Amino acid sequence: MIFKILAIAAVLFLIYMVLFRKGREKNISKKEDEKIEDIMVECPTCSTFVSKKEAILSNGHFYCSKDCLYNK
Repeated sequence: MIFKILAIAAVLFLIYMVLFRKGREKNISKKEDEKIEDIMVECPTCSTFVSKKEAILSNGHFYCSKDCLYNK
């Protein structure tokens, strides 16, 4: 009896995998196409590298925090 249940579950799982395979492949290919691009810049005060998106721009220099900006 337990073998019949396991066999039915295995067949249902295989059918599920075949029917929804294309949807998974599309999601995987989308993730491969997306590139995470972030430029790191060096703080001139403390020489710490910080993301350009998170850095503070002042007079053409990128600072990692307000403390470094004011303690030039």
